Amino acid sequence: MKHNKKINVKIKKPVRTISGVTPLTVVLKPRKCDHGTCVYCPGGDDVPQSYTDKSPAVMRALSLRFDPHAQVMNRLKVLNLMGHPTDKIELIVLGGTFLQYPVKYQYNYLKRCFDAMNGRVAKDLKQAKKWNEKARHRCVAMCIENRPDNCSAKEIERLLEFGCTRMEIGVQIPDDEIYKKINRGHTVQDVVDSSERLKNAGFKLGYHIMPGLPYSNMKKDMKMFKLIFSDERFKPDQLKIYPCQVIDNSPLANMYKRIGYVPYDQEKTKKIVNDIMKIIPAYCRVMRIMREIPKDKLIKGSVKLDVRKDVEEELRKQNIEIKEIRMREIGFNRKDLDLGTTLKILKYDSSNGKEYFLEMVNKDNILFGLLRLRIAQRKAIVRELHIYGKALEIGMKGKKSSQHTGLGKVLLKEAEKIVRKAGIKELKIIPGVGVRDYYRKLGYRLKEPYVVKRLR
Repeated sequence: MKHNKKINVKIKKPVRTISGVTPLTVVLKPRKCDHGTCVYCPGGDDVPQSYTDKSPAVMRALSLRFDPHAQVMNRLKVLNLMGHPTDKIELIVLGGTFLQYPVKYQYNYLKRCFDAMNGRVAKDLKQAKKWNEKARHRCVAMCIENRPDNCSAKEIERLLEFGCTRMEIGVQIPDDEIYKKINRGHTVQDVVDSSERLKNAGFKLGYHIMPGLPYSNMKKDMKMFKLIFSDERFKPDQLKIYPCQVIDNSPLANMYKRIGYVPYDQEKTKKIVNDIMKIIPAYCRVMRIMREIPKDKLIKGSVKLDVRKDVEEELRKQNIEIKEIRMREIGFNRKDLDLGTTLKILKYDSSNGKEYFLEMVNKDNILFGLLRLRIAQRKAIVRELHIYGKALEIGMKGKKSSQHTGLGKVLLKEAEKIVRKAGIKELKIIPGVGVRDYYRKLGYRLKEPYVVKRLR
């Protein structure tokens, strides 16, 4: 297979690909949400709801008139110039509730993204995905943002057809009374139901949570966030922590003085994030902390974006063991690592199913790779297989790299053993379109949207 011509430059922003894949973000055209507007949402007519026109991704999309093909091409060019590999892409679709857009728009949008990665125009999405299996820029994962009340069986079937592997839903805080007061437009039960459906379909599931909402406080926030990880109805695989801010052009900007609302300041924001990080289990990854809201758009709330760095430094100084994935990833830890790994298995109940979290770690509990196996309704499915470390091009090997060393095969073999022991004869995997060939080599066959292996 041919790869892009490498540009011999020092990699800029190496953290961008330090987790093993290259994220590429595209933004949807502006559209109002069907339920109306959440009180904290700043979006206007010219940008997607919940975003501002100063967000870097939105600014790029605006300049390209939100055209998906142009956005992908632009990012591939920039990433290549920055020295990042672009053969293993995680496509991230931002901008609102994707499944509320016209169905024709959804299919065309993602087809054009695949066309850009493929370097040629397919007749339909199915052909575009087929071509992408061997393309120069393979879509190895796809993330779509959605609402908990837009996850019906029919909608999930469509997500699988798109090639989506990861879903992020806005949970904010699991409290029906607060949902009503902030015009969230869904219920806690919607969160519970969508979590189970998405996990059963094989998706990796992320929650957006929002400390400091109107009508909440630090005590209530911590109670609710502890509930997320103690109550088997929830238990997400990932979190984005977005403390509430009063942003210009949001309904909250007009009401915060009237209701006497005061968002968390910088110190309270650090405190709540610090406390949340302490309770996050080993199977969960914190993807992001704080939204990129420019100072001129912010009326009230913490202005510091790099809260994560401050919190992590403080936790390390206190010698507090943090189980969360990102702090344990090989790429975010010191260079002189012990490369010897052992297999650890964590079992837990989640959304009416049994979850098996398999991880390859060294003696210091530094994470090299993981696999998420779910068994529910007498069916077994791998929801994620991920080897961490600096991204390497397909087929390449690097010194002291965890990628392309066979760790994925070890994890998958162990998952197959667990499934056999459970008396289940078949194992399904939700694969990114661009990694289907990898699983074929391990004895799996494509049975869209999954790859499937009969176990003997």
